[in-house]
Amino acid sequence: MKTVLITGGTKGIGKAVAQEFLQQGYEVILNYFHDEEAALSTQSEFNMLGYCPVLMRADVSDEEQVKEMFKEVFRIYGKLDVLVNNAGISKVQVIQDTSVYDWEEVFAVNAMGTFLCSREAAESMICSGGGCIINIASIWGEVGASCEVAYSASKGAVIAFTKALAKELAPSFVRVNCVSPGVIDTDMNSHLTEVEMEDLINQIPLGRLGTGEDVAKACVFFAENSYVTGEVLSVGGGFAK
Repeated sequence: MKTVLITGGTKGIGKAVAQEFLQQGYEVILNYFHDEEAALSTQSEFNMLGYCPVLMRADVSDEEQVKEMFKEVFRIYGKLDVLVNNAGISKVQVIQDTSVYDWEEVFAVNAMGTFLCSREAAESMICSGGGCIINIASIWGEVGASCEVAYSASKGAVIAFTKALAKELAPSFVRVNCVSPGVIDTDMNSHLTEVEMEDLINQIPLGRLGTGEDVAKACVFFAENSYVTGEVLSVGGGFAK
């Protein structure tokens, strides 16, 4: 049975991605860090559906915690077939209000976390003859978002990282791809007012917000297609195209 580790996998997009992989028959490991109550609730919800995902707590921006998490994954399963780097944070503020701490915190989770987890996964995947790394970026990493310069820049870094790592790991049959969600109906967008949300929806050709399931299906596509690597798939209803 194939295994998948999803960082930030107990809420929002990560939770939807987890459910899709569970339905596809994968052994699923759900990483979380801050919200243990939500993690346990998600695990219980999946248990009631007949699934048994494993929870692993780790700060993806902390090198030692990431190393320990992957050691535990390999101890339990002996391998990892798919890594989904989904953990991410955002700060909504103009650049004048963005401190060095704010900038570094966003990059620590969004970019450093992707690097640290990918590095641990890559070593194992190379030794086992292949695997798949899927990075969750954002449409803002492609086109930029006003008042979210740190977030946009960090997600742009994830996109560039994906393209470079895909070339590096392709000879070892490790594929690296990127899903770039548009405006998705999750808590991360809860700061938007009703008027702001309506304005965004009006800019989306398909005329609706995206769902976690929309993103999840893109992740499973990348996991299952053995001849796709180095790609960035926008899941945004045609937004900003």
